[in-house]
Amino acid sequence: MALPKPTLRLTDEQIAFYRREGYLVLDAVTTVDEVTRLRAAYDRIFADRAGRETGNQFDLAGPGEQGSEAALPQILGYAQYAPEFAETLMLANAKVIAQQLFGEQASANNGHAIYKPPRTGAPTPWHQDEAYWNPDFDYFSFSMWVPLQEATLENGCMHFVPRSHKLEVLRHQPINNDPRIHGLELHETEHHHLKNIAACPLSPGGATIHDSRTLHHTPPNVSDIPRRAVILGGAAPAKKRATPRRFPWNEIKKPPRLARALAAEARAKADQPPSEL
Repeated sequence: MALPKPTLRLTDEQIAFYRREGYLVLDAVTTVDEVTRLRAAYDRIFADRAGRETGNQFDLAGPGEQGSEAALPQILGYAQYAPEFAETLMLANAKVIAQQLFGEQASANNGHAIYKPPRTGAPTPWHQDEAYWNPDFDYFSFSMWVPLQEATLENGCMHFVPRSHKLEVLRHQPINNDPRIHGLELHETEHHHLKNIAACPLSPGGATIHDSRTLHHTPPNVSDIPRRAVILGGAAPAKKRATPRRFPWNEIKKPPRLARALAAEARAKADQPPSEL
């Protein structure tokens, strides 16, 4: 994959702020022209419900039962459905930032896309990204959140709890404590950590980056326009933990998207010729 030449490097002051606060606001990680091109591709794959049959498209905030309207549609691995995202300036800049923060072995990738429909787009509850992941590893990573239109308080810009990345992974549960829902929310017993909140409105193509343990959320979209956002990941290789831990909130989840993913995997295996032993 040939990425464009990056146009962004963090300053020493920005790196210090990120390490201290657990998040950082960037004015621009791409161009207006690239945002326009990507927005058309983004709208196409959400209109087509790309990835639904394989479990990659689902409702982050609801059970996602067949025939129901998604309150917070999400697509995992969106670049496989929209090749326009494969070789972008924002990905090139994310890779440079990852290497600045985590070393030359770090890289970046296209993660997932979240769509908040106008007037009905649900909030993304407070959570830590690491709460979704395999608890057997320690992570060295950030998420880069990029809006493809202006991100405002009204349509659901990012909010962070500064310095919360210094906490351990806190107690979570599936949204509304419903195991059919993929999305997680911070358990109410942990809400005392929600203080000194920083809201981060952005221009199209601006970005925030945050540590995998930084508490964050986005409000509902109460505006008249869709709120489109893509999330890229930057990371160095994870390391196996010496001390075991469990994330029981993931062990109880049984979202319908998982059944679709397993069915798609079984279909793919059935189409493969038998191996020669």
